Formats: sequence, C-alpha cells, structure tokens
Amino acid sequence: MKWIGKIAGGLLGALALGPIGAALGVLLGHQFDEQSAASEPPPTAEELAAIGARFFRATFRVMGYLAKADGRVSELEIFAARAVMEELRLNSAQVREAIACFTAGKQPQFDLEAELGALAEACQGRPDLSRVFLEIQVRAALAGNNLEGPVRALMNHVAAALGVSAFEFVHIETVLRIQRGARAQGTGRPLGAARDRALDEAYRVLETSSTASDEEVAKAYRRQLQRHHPDKLKANGLPESMLAHAKQRTQQIIEAWELVRERRGLR
Repeated sequence: MKWIGKIAGGLLGALALGPIGAALGVLLGHQFDEQSAASEPPPTAEELAAIGARFFRATFRVMGYLAKADGRVSELEIFAARAVMEELRLNSAQVREAIACFTAGKQPQFDLEAELGALAEACQGRPDLSRVFLEIQVRAALAGNNLEGPVRALMNHVAAALGVSAFEFVHIETVLRIQRGARAQGTGRPLGAARDRALDEAYRVLETSSTASDEEVAKAYRRQLQRHHPDKLKANGLPESMLAHAKQRTQQIIEAWELVRERRGLR
C-alpha cells in the first residue's frame, strides 16, 4: 500500500494550504509510504511459494494464448514452447504441468485479463519479476513467429498490464534478439566490423551508450546485474524452475561488460 500516505498527505495539505499544501502533503506522504514499505516484513516461505506457483502457471498459460493469437498454433510455436521448457531445465513433472498450462491458454474460454490481473497482484512491489515474465514470453514469441502479426500488439498489452513500459519492452526485445543472434553465430570471438557491432550490442545489453562515462557504464552494469541476479529474483518469488533464464541473462550481462571493459581499458 504505497499510496495511502500520498493520498492522506495531499488531502490534508489541500485543506490547510490549498494547492501548494497539497503538493507538500503528497511529498511528505511519499516519504511516509517509502518508510512504511521499508519496514514491512519480508514474505514468508509460503507466500513466496504461492507467488512462484502463480508465476509458473501464468507463464505457460499466457504463452499458449499468445501462440493461438492468429487462430492456430504452428509447429514452430510448439517447438518454441518446448525449447523454453528445455532451456529452463524443467523436470518431467514440471514439463507435464507446463504443457497442461500451455494447452489451457489455447482454449477459447481462457481469460487473459484475469490471468494478468492475478499475476500483476502477485508481482506487486516486485517489478523485476514482471520483467522476467515478459522476457520469457518474448523469447518464446521470437522463436515461434518472430513477434509478427497480432502477437506483437498482445505482447505490448501484456507488458502494460504488468507495469512494464513501452521503452522497457523495446529494450527486452532488442536484448533477446541480440542473444538469439549470438547463439546462431556461435561463441567465437568476433573480429573487425563484427567486433564493432558486438560492442554496440553490448552497450544495448547494459542499457547505456558508447558516449557514457566509465563511471556511468559501470553503474549501468551493476544495475543490470542486480536486476537479473538469480538470488534476488528467487528471494522475490521467482520459482526455481525459472532460475535458468535469470542465469542466462546474467551471463549475457557479464559478457557484455567484459567486452566494454576490455575496449575501454578498465580494470
């Protein structure tokens, strides 16, 4: 409840001092909300397990819904969903549950809005979880149909429902396309123009630019690493089955930093 202080402060300030008082009240209320949030006890193991279960089910239900967005689920989209399950290293029981959820998402009676609403509630105060959810959906959609047709508009809708901005969505898509391209090209060390292109991509992964200072680039690296760190995401409720995705993204961030650091001559 990080809005109670803002509302109360704004109303009291307006009654006492008018518009200026309202602004001051909102500011003071914001500070109250932040302090209150900081003092809230961490979630219990049961609460984290419930968040993880909701996240898992929603992941594959929404994936199934998106795959059916154009009226049919292609073999490539089924293969893409299977590939996600393999990359997440799901065990046989988890694969069966994932397939059941994917199938449920394809059904005409599936309620996307209810699913997203429940997930948004579970991820409230945990924006990094929402981002990971969207990353997994984008991964599947890129492999399934390259985010073409109605899937792109639906993906934007999913992002908005989870509080992920249009800018963040574009960044997620860009980074995951870079990751797919790197896999297709293999792990060889790029040379010449390819190395320059890899450097540009590394800056995009770190969400910074070549014109940024060394300090700014280092801060961007730490920010991205913290955002995707598996331990932090697990503490916020990301299920064990999804940690492989977080580890892949963390590795991509580290590799991007190493390339930038080497080119800049940083220690």
